[in-house]
Amino acid sequence: MTTTAGTPSAASARHSRRRLGHEQRRAAYLMLTPAVVHLVWWIGIPTVATFVLAFTHYDILAGTMTFAGLDNFVAIFGDELWRTAIWHTVVYTFFTVPVAMAIAVVIAALLNTKLRARAWYRTAIFMPHITATVAIALVWMWMFEPNIGLFNWVLSWFGIRGPAWLVDPAWAMPAVILMSIWKGIGLKMVIYLAALQGIPQDLYEAAEIDGAGPVRRFFSITLPMLGPVTFFVFVISLIDAFQVFEQFYVLTPDGGPANATTVMTFEIYKSAFQRFDMSTASAQSVVLFAFLLVLTFFSRRATGRDDVH
Repeated sequence: MTTTAGTPSAASARHSRRRLGHEQRRAAYLMLTPAVVHLVWWIGIPTVATFVLAFTHYDILAGTMTFAGLDNFVAIFGDELWRTAIWHTVVYTFFTVPVAMAIAVVIAALLNTKLRARAWYRTAIFMPHITATVAIALVWMWMFEPNIGLFNWVLSWFGIRGPAWLVDPAWAMPAVILMSIWKGIGLKMVIYLAALQGIPQDLYEAAEIDGAGPVRRFFSITLPMLGPVTFFVFVISLIDAFQVFEQFYVLTPDGGPANATTVMTFEIYKSAFQRFDMSTASAQSVVLFAFLLVLTFFSRRATGRDDVH
């Protein structure tokens, strides 16, 4: 005996489906609630507050706030130290991002082959990424020590007197860049390695049959196939480079010798937590955000990644 859409059995089935859908939505909302609360409380509200404070004169001690318009932005761009911090951030990013990406893709290609103990090599290269930056910076501080440090000791083998890395304005920034490149390779290598394992082997086999060597296959197949991943790695590396703080704070405190290593994040830190000038710090943060937004947009257009989903 069959039932039709208007029978009590069909209505009961529809009611059960609606009830089940309601319970599923309620369960989904409950599971999403902690993430939403975290997003709103720790990211949404501080972000909105930052943009509001950037256009005000806020006295954190007196608790007073007055509208300032663009005064804070005019003031920071009139500050020579802030302009120097922007330049140092750009220099740091220019050298760390492409060099670390190039080394990472080469290492990933090597570790994607049938190499003995490749799991150990992958772990060893990735380890610096999950190690605390402060701990790594302390080790590198010893390596840069001019008298007993590892680098100058190695240079002495060739009769070269090494520089006072972290106290010489000419060498402080290269020292931090060197450490940052070493620390940043691991994550990029893992991302590239995952992408390499998704490239069809048929392409390599066909190229090998046509007589293409390893180098030719790398530049003709591997790099073009890694295009979308390269854009992703570039963007996250760009953001990470502009937000760098710990290694500068530990290796070259207070902006380094003669402010040779002061960067945008360090100036924001000093404005907010040393001078308690939250309005200036907020304006500087907005400028940093604008830099990242513009650079990401232009890098997307330059690499032709508008079609990436």
